[in-house]
Amino acid sequence: MINFGNVLTAMITPFTADGEVNYAVTEKLAVHLADHGTDTIVVCGTTGESPTLSWDEEFELFRVVKSAVAGKAKVMAGTGSNSTAEAIKATQKAAKMGLDGSLQVVPYYNKPPQSGLYQHFKAIAESSDLPLMLYNVPGRTSQNLQAETVARLAKIPNIVAIKEASGNLDQVSQIRRMTPPEFAIYSGDDSLTLPMLAIGAKGVVSVASHLVGDRLQQMIRAFESGQIQKATQIHLELLSLFKVLFVTTNPIPVKAAMSLQGWQVGDLRLPLCAPDDAVRDQVMQVMSELNLLNAAHV
Repeated sequence: MINFGNVLTAMITPFTADGEVNYAVTEKLAVHLADHGTDTIVVCGTTGESPTLSWDEEFELFRVVKSAVAGKAKVMAGTGSNSTAEAIKATQKAAKMGLDGSLQVVPYYNKPPQSGLYQHFKAIAESSDLPLMLYNVPGRTSQNLQAETVARLAKIPNIVAIKEASGNLDQVSQIRRMTPPEFAIYSGDDSLTLPMLAIGAKGVVSVASHLVGDRLQQMIRAFESGQIQKATQIHLELLSLFKVLFVTTNPIPVKAAMSLQGWQVGDLRLPLCAPDDAVRDQVMQVMSELNLLNAAHV
């Protein structure tokens, strides 16, 4: 069983001033993340603005990040799609590139029933030997991957983990109860990492780790070693950051935060857009309170 670690960063995609992918900054950012608490970098997930990236751009991002962090961190490719055939093709290509795993989002918009979801993920898993992480985010896909379906999928050898972003702790408990211990559950929400650890999760696929990856590692390790009070203290210390990074649509706030640290991450691709002054001010205020504004690494 592959171990993706405790902290997986859903990495943003930097753009140039004219809206092209900035591979040079991507490379620097990947190294920075690997040096500051990230065990696995998730490339081209929601935070990476995958809906507006071409497959050619995504495969080049996979290549650049894999090369940049070789020996430092694992790399997981966001190769999910609401077309099963498209997801299979992309996942097979990622496997040939030697990536460590694939993030597979619940098919969006076409809203398949649970039987369709099972067949979708099963077909992708059987198309290559790449380890797969399921990604349940009903707020974006309009369909919930139910615990019973996850339990069925967990029996497929290379479906090894789930990123659970339903916000439903009872559902997470059910998944933990119905799956083997080696099936890894990751929080898809920074603010729910600690509560999910308490019911059997392994870690987090994080946005905040762009800024506080080392602290998230400390929190999880404290919990694992029985230092619950310390873990709680870190969670509460970072709660305002967890919340402000989702005050509007992700990844708008985290890109603003990285920009405030001096990273040349560029704007967002439409239909996402730059934050208004109120959002930017909120992000700046929280970063100032946590002494994150002077932490530039560019």
